[in-house]
Amino acid sequence: MRPLTEEETKTMFEKLSKYIGANIKLLVDRPDGTYCFRLHHDRVYYVSEKILRLATSISRDKLVSIGTCFGKFTKTQKFRLHVTALDFLAPYAKYKVWVKPGAEQSFLYGNHIMKSGLGRITENTPQYQGVVVYSMADVPLGFGAAAKTTQECRKADPMSIVVFHQADIGDYIRSEDTLT
Repeated sequence: MRPLTEEETKTMFEKLSKYIGANIKLLVDRPDGTYCFRLHHDRVYYVSEKILRLATSISRDKLVSIGTCFGKFTKTQKFRLHVTALDFLAPYAKYKVWVKPGAEQSFLYGNHIMKSGLGRITENTPQYQGVVVYSMADVPLGFGAAAKTTQECRKADPMSIVVFHQADIGDYIRSEDTLT
């Protein structure tokens, strides 16, 4: 377990800023303590400094996980967000999409969101912007990228894709053998 390098931090914060913008500082400087990001086996963990001090007594090879896994670095050093970060991204999301109850199940099975399943979308959402997907009852379901702007969504065909699927809470069930 080690702190992120300057390049790793920049790559990760660029990815997070697609979803929460300038609210990244709210993740680190929280009222309930100071939190930080640590790298362990190519995975980035979000952990409080209090727990981090306690974990120093455990050897690196014995340590499986600490804190919440935010994502991982691929072999080409790109950062991929995991669905485990959803609970921390959802409250600070700049752009949100709400899906109709009929489209929830389709999204949770890993499919893109069609215009026919779109309930609401945040005003002025740009194309390819990171969005957090909610049910109509304001339960965060996952995240993705907007395939169309808000204005294009209004005029779009009902069967056109408006949000590209990236991760959802159904990942827990679909890949429970490989999720660590």
